[in-house]
Amino acid sequence: MVEETEKSASTAIKEEAENLTSMMKNHLNLGEVEPEAEEVEIVGGDPNHDAKAMAAAAAAPPPRHPLEHSWTFWFDNPSAKNKQAAWGSSIRPIFTFSSVEDFWSVYNNVHHPSKLAVGADFHCFKNKIEPKWEDPVCANGGKWTVNFSRGKSDTAWLYTLLAMIGEQFDYGDEICGAVVNVRARQEKISIWTKNAANEVAQVSIGKQWKEFLDYNESIGFIFHDDAKKLDRGAKNRYSV
Repeated sequence: MVEETEKSASTAIKEEAENLTSMMKNHLNLGEVEPEAEEVEIVGGDPNHDAKAMAAAAAAPPPRHPLEHSWTFWFDNPSAKNKQAAWGSSIRPIFTFSSVEDFWSVYNNVHHPSKLAVGADFHCFKNKIEPKWEDPVCANGGKWTVNFSRGKSDTAWLYTLLAMIGEQFDYGDEICGAVVNVRARQEKISIWTKNAANEVAQVSIGKQWKEFLDYNESIGFIFHDDAKKLDRGAKNRYSV
């Protein structure tokens, strides 16, 4: 009998998102439930001491589920932008998280892309990396970009975040972060990487990202150097 094939990476990511979201909505612990300890009668024990110990255990915070990296959300408010200001001068860090619980506490309490104002840019980058071309880690990098109709990128944004913070990419160390750009006619999600010249790593990231999103159209990778020099005239160096 032919064994049943394993689930695709994209299905696994989606199921993880749905399961974690459901658990968060029901205020359940994200970790495994530990079995209840058997009740044992303690002869001659101090009842006050036992009561205090039980109260302390009940008040203890639930276990945290740390991520491999800390990540920071950044927001570029369109109302703070003006034509004279230097690019990126209005970007502000919002919150840094380093656990599964902290991620969901932020994600569930901020606007998703479809609810952001036109012109807004919302970033999630590894901590200590600024979402700017000038950042030393980003300087020699580039980005993959996926386009969506206005109001249609919410799910893809969530799956992108889960794939990044969950270390689902084979070349995850190459990833700096992701950004969603909200514009009048469309929303764009981009993944920024460190070393644009590393074609093997970039192509791998692009292919895996499309699998995670179940995205069937071609996507392109642009070097930051090309974007700085040519602006909208920059051409894709890689495509998948």
